[in-house]
Amino acid sequence: MDAVVDGAAGGLAGGPVGGPASVLAYSGPPPWRWSDLATSWTVEPLVLALSVLLAVWYLAAVRRVGRVAGARAAGERAAAGDGGDRGGGAPRVGGGGPGAGSGGGRWQPTRTAAFLGGLLLWIWCTCSGLGVYDRILFTDRAVQVVLLLMVVPLLLALGAPVSLLVESAPAARRERLLRALRSRPSKVLMFPAVSTALLMAPPWLLYFTPWYEWSVSSGLGNTVLHLALVLLGLAYFWPRLQIDPVGHEYPHLVGLFITFAEVIFDAGLGIVLIYGGHLVAEHHYLALGRPWGPSLAQDQTWGGNAFWVLGDLVGLPFLAALVRRMVVQGREEIEAVDAELDARFAAAAERARAAGQPEEEETGMRPWWLDDPNLRHRYGRG
Repeated sequence: MDAVVDGAAGGLAGGPVGGPASVLAYSGPPPWRWSDLATSWTVEPLVLALSVLLAVWYLAAVRRVGRVAGARAAGERAAAGDGGDRGGGAPRVGGGGPGAGSGGGRWQPTRTAAFLGGLLLWIWCTCSGLGVYDRILFTDRAVQVVLLLMVVPLLLALGAPVSLLVESAPAARRERLLRALRSRPSKVLMFPAVSTALLMAPPWLLYFTPWYEWSVSSGLGNTVLHLALVLLGLAYFWPRLQIDPVGHEYPHLVGLFITFAEVIFDAGLGIVLIYGGHLVAEHHYLALGRPWGPSLAQDQTWGGNAFWVLGDLVGLPFLAALVRRMVVQGREEIEAVDAELDARFAAAAERARAAGQPEEEETGMRPWWLDDPNLRHRYGRG
């Protein structure tokens, strides 16, 4: 792919189809077809190796958490109500905290499916036909950027890998991990403005700095891009979802407002790519001598539209995950408050019985509007 004839570039400025010289210069894959997304494959060694290692670690950690939970449950049954700690996890550090994905001992299968799905999508983005043509077609690269920056990290974050790491670690290492999560650098990184910049800034930097041309003209640059986008996306979705422990916790409504800002930024970048009049990495694409497919300008127009539309569409699963997280967290908080109030009432009743006094009515549990003088008549109590 990198072996090109510079003399072929001159005949390609008006479109992809050149004369005999340009045909001889081209040494890339054949014309792109939809079937190539499933039938054409390449190898991205670093992504493939890292994905396999992460999958092995994750499954081993899930198994270890399951064994610990089983042993703990057996000990509790043997103790028969000795009041031991049923959670057994480390203290919560914002967000979901350790044990948030374990469902009280058993790691949630949906977490495992999301994490492994993210790894498989990462491999597909870089090793399938999308990876074969990512240095040939601007549109192909634009689709890949959206998936690597927004979809793969979202799936990995939904797998709660940090909670799994903390929960499966020995006690001493667990405390060190929790201290790191409470550290000042962690809190700064997870501040909403910082984490949002990690998602919004990279596409602009990619397309309007030499980073893009390096990524399409160099094998090393291509690999770095495949890794950097996923890491930047993880740095964004980790504090936004707040499933894993976070150093800086903030209301989910803030996340909704940030999402609307992202839609504006995606649209802005798409408009600039489509109507800006500047061809990104023009020298590289001319030097390829590609004798098939769209012209350089048409390819960038399609790529700008793909980035704009896909960037907005892939935000919908995140919004769904965020809203679901808000509902689940609200339900957990309500249940915790109810349990605390029940415990206080039970303790007060026990003290009253011990003192030989009548038990007080559970007035604190009554809805406030039943006792409000301005509203109780509506409920037949006036």
